[in-house]
Amino acid sequence: MTPTPSGTPTTSGTPSTWRSRLGSAFAMFRNPKSIAGLSILGFFVLVAIFADVLAPYSPTKVDHTARFQPPSAQHWLGTTHIGEDVLSQVIHGTRGVIVVGFLAAIIATLIAIVVGVVSGYLTGWRSESLSALTNVFLVIPGLPLIIIVASVFEDPPLLLIAGVLGLIGWAWGARVLRAQTMSLRNRDFIQAARANGEPLRRIITVEMLPNLMALIAASFVGTVTAAILGLTTLSYIGVIPVTTYNWGTILNWAGAQGAFRQNQWWWYLPPGLCIAAIGVALSLINFGIDEYVNPRLRSAGERARAMKKKGLSVNDAVTAVRPTSPQPTQETAS
Repeated sequence: MTPTPSGTPTTSGTPSTWRSRLGSAFAMFRNPKSIAGLSILGFFVLVAIFADVLAPYSPTKVDHTARFQPPSAQHWLGTTHIGEDVLSQVIHGTRGVIVVGFLAAIIATLIAIVVGVVSGYLTGWRSESLSALTNVFLVIPGLPLIIIVASVFEDPPLLLIAGVLGLIGWAWGARVLRAQTMSLRNRDFIQAARANGEPLRRIITVEMLPNLMALIAASFVGTVTAAILGLTTLSYIGVIPVTTYNWGTILNWAGAQGAFRQNQWWWYLPPGLCIAAIGVALSLINFGIDEYVNPRLRSAGERARAMKKKGLSVNDAVTAVRPTSPQPTQETAS
């Protein structure tokens, strides 16, 4: 027996129950903030998938007759110091950013779910051991570890970089899931499932995980943000080889060739705006999830949208009061 969003227990496993759970799991993405963020993120995902079709040139194609050219009809975002098309580099660089960000988030989220939920449900030395492991990974410095890995491999692949970012980025999500699981394990429906003799894997996957979907989604989005920022930062400072195209390597080349000093904005501004745009998209998704999880934020958002529909300003200090009919005075009553 598991509780539905209305609080009424229902039988696990029925088709209507699974449809209800699936709908409630995606309810966090139905507010305007999440929809806007998912739209922007979906645009970058499509660009990454169809990069070979969308890019007008190869990112390494050199045109010595078009060096340092500003945006034009032939090169929409201008060219680099050796005549490479900036737009093609930005489009192909999107693929590396999306692959590393999502792959690192998947690895980190899976580890966080296993360690956080299991350590929160279990008690005794097993729970404390997993909690100690989480604390160890919390204090491991990520940047030196990635520098060491990059120095071992002459040209580290993106999958390896994503794996390292995922291995050092799961601890915070595991701590949050552990705390929430510890509050769920004493709920009535969990106690009932334990009394019915249900195995541990079913209690966790069927009874607990649906109630943790919002936190898992927020942890996933936060890890994607951290992984993308980590990749672009490491590429910009030169830790990751510049032959691996992403927005950070474009900024690295622009800085090395003096684009910042010579105000060649068409070289460094587009990748910078792309990093900002995908950061805004992920932040909007996270804000939407927070509004879904926090009842106060959800009620405040619903109240603000209702006031806007009525033509009222959300920032008004005084709420409009519906006029009422005047009460009869004593003289009128007599």
